[in-house]
Amino acid sequence: MRVDAFDFTLPPENIALRPARPRDAARMLVVRGSGTEGGMEDRGVLDLPGLLNPGDCLVFNDTRVIPAQLEGKRGDASIGATLHRRLGPRHWAAFVRNAKRVRTGDTIQFAQGVTAISEGRDEDGAVIFFFPGDEPVELLLERAGTMPLPPYIAGKRPTDAQDRDDYQTMFAAEPGAVAAPTAALHFTPGLLEALSARGIGHETVTLHVGAGTFLPVKADDTDAHKMHAEWGRIDAGTADRLNAVRAAGGRLVAVGTTSLRLLESAADADGLIRPFADETRIFITPGYRFRGVDALMTNFHLPKSTLFMLVSALMGLDRMQAAYAHAITSGYRFYSYGDASLLIP
Repeated sequence: MRVDAFDFTLPPENIALRPARPRDAARMLVVRGSGTEGGMEDRGVLDLPGLLNPGDCLVFNDTRVIPAQLEGKRGDASIGATLHRRLGPRHWAAFVRNAKRVRTGDTIQFAQGVTAISEGRDEDGAVIFFFPGDEPVELLLERAGTMPLPPYIAGKRPTDAQDRDDYQTMFAAEPGAVAAPTAALHFTPGLLEALSARGIGHETVTLHVGAGTFLPVKADDTDAHKMHAEWGRIDAGTADRLNAVRAAGGRLVAVGTTSLRLLESAADADGLIRPFADETRIFITPGYRFRGVDALMTNFHLPKSTLFMLVSALMGLDRMQAAYAHAITSGYRFYSYGDASLLIP
């Protein structure tokens, strides 16, 4: 499909620079049906228990965002690096600002005495960094790094101490992401208790979100776009419980596109979720047949992005263009710190 079909105009004032407080006070646009059938309803995240059925199961991503944004120098040249994907205990691939100034073998001096050596490029064009020394790289990042806020927020205000809390979900347990699974930012212990009281369960899976999630689609046609790789895991026990939900008539509701992409990567042709521990480059566009999920809770996404393509695949492009137009005129807050949508095909 033409990438231009997924374009829309978003006024800058609709972009959220801080999350709702409390987190579960965000608005939520409920979209049902696909194509020309179904409807839209303005609700709130706190309404979620009444919008789902007993026996349904929410699937959260338990990845934890690491302070993966680094600023440094190679000689007089300023180098900005966003770690993108772990390649080994001391090796990371990074998207680099001023990358033309970084050659294989160069040492980059980051803050707080942290250094990294460039060891070439990976297949996505990212710079491969080796961090020498004995300290775990996670400790080095805690000392020298900052939270990697999305460019549409970081371009409007600096990262601060509040973002260390705001940009983590209550489920964050497995360090490795450089972007938050933002739909889960809306959840609080109180909301989870209300869902449980209604008979709605939840499970966690792990997908370490990479910085590639923010990369623009530069191709003119979706067939020409190469998706970034991200590592995910669903253990055997979790897969069994998810399959049992569907066998009992419940629905699997992915909380966030990251959970959805992992579930779809792990689902077989019959819709059974299989144990999974691997990288995925799944790219979901209209025409895709969903196997592993029945509904999706997600924030509002960038125009012409792979994530807007994904929600259009789930609900239909015309329906999502209409939903986003309604959200914009109704003052919904967009992107990572913004409001939510509940998409039920």
